[in-house]
Amino acid sequence: MASTPTNSRDNDKSNSNHDSISVDVETTMQDLLASEDTDGNCLITIDDRGPKDFPLGRYGISGESMFDVQGVYQLSNLLQELFLAQQQGRTTATIKRAQLEEDPVHRLSRLITTTWWDNLTRRLDADGLSRAAPDNLTQRRDAEGIMPTVSTPESKSSLRIYVPPGAPEQFAYYSTIARDRPAMNLDVQWLPEGEVTADFIKSINDQPGILALDMEAVDLQGQSVTKQMKGVPFIVPGDQFNELYNWDACFCTLGMLDNHLAVVKGIIKNFIFEIKHYGKVLNANRSYYLGRAQPPLLTWLALKTFHRTKHEPDALDNLKAAILAARKEYHAWWTSTPRLDEESGLSRYRPIGKGSPPECRPSVFAHVFKPYATKYDRTLRDVSVAYNNGSISEPDLDIFFDHDRAVRESGHDTSNRVEGVCADLATVDLNCLLFQIENDIASTIHTHFNDGLIITEEYAIPGEKVDAVETSRLWRERAEKRKASMDKYLWNEQKGIYLDYNTVTRQQSTAEGVTCLWPLWCGAANKSQAEKLVEHALPKFECIGGLSSTSESTRGTVSEENPQKQWDYPYGWAPHQVLAWDGLRSYGFHNEADRLAYRWLHTLTETFRNWNGTVVEKYDVTQLERSHAVDAEYGNQGRHFKYAPQEGFGWTNGSYIYGISSMGDEAKKALADGVSWEEFSKRGSRVPA
Repeated sequence: MASTPTNSRDNDKSNSNHDSISVDVETTMQDLLASEDTDGNCLITIDDRGPKDFPLGRYGISGESMFDVQGVYQLSNLLQELFLAQQQGRTTATIKRAQLEEDPVHRLSRLITTTWWDNLTRRLDADGLSRAAPDNLTQRRDAEGIMPTVSTPESKSSLRIYVPPGAPEQFAYYSTIARDRPAMNLDVQWLPEGEVTADFIKSINDQPGILALDMEAVDLQGQSVTKQMKGVPFIVPGDQFNELYNWDACFCTLGMLDNHLAVVKGIIKNFIFEIKHYGKVLNANRSYYLGRAQPPLLTWLALKTFHRTKHEPDALDNLKAAILAARKEYHAWWTSTPRLDEESGLSRYRPIGKGSPPECRPSVFAHVFKPYATKYDRTLRDVSVAYNNGSISEPDLDIFFDHDRAVRESGHDTSNRVEGVCADLATVDLNCLLFQIENDIASTIHTHFNDGLIITEEYAIPGEKVDAVETSRLWRERAEKRKASMDKYLWNEQKGIYLDYNTVTRQQSTAEGVTCLWPLWCGAANKSQAEKLVEHALPKFECIGGLSSTSESTRGTVSEENPQKQWDYPYGWAPHQVLAWDGLRSYGFHNEADRLAYRWLHTLTETFRNWNGTVVEKYDVTQLERSHAVDAEYGNQGRHFKYAPQEGFGWTNGSYIYGISSMGDEAKKALADGVSWEEFSKRGSRVPA
């Protein structure tokens, strides 16, 4: 039975058309779920087979409702509002008709901007550690109980933080917290002096912990030491990912620059801290990521932020620090041995490490260890443990995991485009990012530092003269040289597409990835190449719901020997969409960019509308009804909630805000009304604002 209104106007028939009603939260939730959540998953979606009509409150003997809530979208909005009221400790809630009828474009944008970014923000200080330090990914992996590679009672019961030797203030701070708050069970550990090796990283895989990030002093006279420092904020992707990821965070910021600028600046400061103390912007700030970076985007992010903050007195200093740090990472990591291929002049993803990646769910590698279980007549778990502790040696497994770590450093984990060869590939994506960095540094030195950037001691690379002055010319030359190498080794004139280059076989890969469009984003393509890309390459990836990560032919036929991988067709991901839009527009292909943006936003909006507010990590862009229902490999992050979403998924949130900002009112209304691109385009309507 529906709830009874708690207001005192039950017998006033004039209230039958009121636009708000006060209800008992608990009773209304129970009745709503009993009526509409027919599959019992604590969500109201198009899968449910309820009446899709819920009378919200009755009055008088006539039983006439004050207003009915109808349709999946309004019903799920009601469930969300009731749940949020319950979370706030309210026993009654005033439900407004406008809340339930709010168009999905506005509602999703509002939730991301006003609530979800805050829920995804973390700090590594006394007040934030208990939220930021737990390793959700490892805990979920251990819960599988299959072939655990990292699992000790100590690692589950304590919070561990590793501090680099160059940050003694942090070590003292966290040690004080550990002493003063014993219930937190905080274990504070130093990282070793000097270079962190693959052997060291492996040695602490059974003692995983979060890695310290930047902190700032707080001027509070007379306060305890735990109040005198504050963690610099950062954003996490969401769901099982509870740490600062490199390229995830960068794409989140596209939706944060207008309303969460302090967090964006915090992300940049934390990236700079990582380069200073860990040698690179890490895959993420966990101990098992110490040997692995991720796609580098610091200069891109720093310049976007500078353009929003250039009126602030410290804006230029912040930009300088970011450019110097990115320059250091460029030399010390991306263009150093073994990542640089001397012959081609191109770079590869080649992280350091030993054994299987400890953050992965153990079942991921069951197919890899299966032949060795047969060979040694041991269980999969036993073979996995024996390989990782070094009691068995298998060179082929070493090679496999060298490539696997490179795949994960590339951010495209996993895909048939790169699996089994990634450490040998000069990928289109990495070299586009480095081309962008080279041009960003050149233009910044020329425009903002009078064509003379002074290299300070903390950002100097080994053997470099401190206080040397660097000009833009050298960086322009580096960019020109890289472009020439990309034209020679990555561009395929016959096929009209950029392809990855295998630096061992000295041949182009045949695998086709949507990253072939990144030369448009970074400006490495000439006009002829751009036209060929749009004509020949774009159709390989464009689907009804946006761009797929690879072509269907690269994915191949799915089988036991070739399981579906999450970064392959038919799945689309936010960063690929965004860079394609920007790249196409920069070459004048506005219609194509508008079409792709509309398709992606339509996919996100319809999923949000029909699936109880769901916003996920990736989508099946070949169909619209169940595009979020991705079960390949790690499933789909962002689906693990009940009643109401509270964070969405980071870079998908960012892509939505960024994409909507380029839409005019007509396009936004069409998206809110559920109009497909095919129907919208027939109207002759315009997408941009």
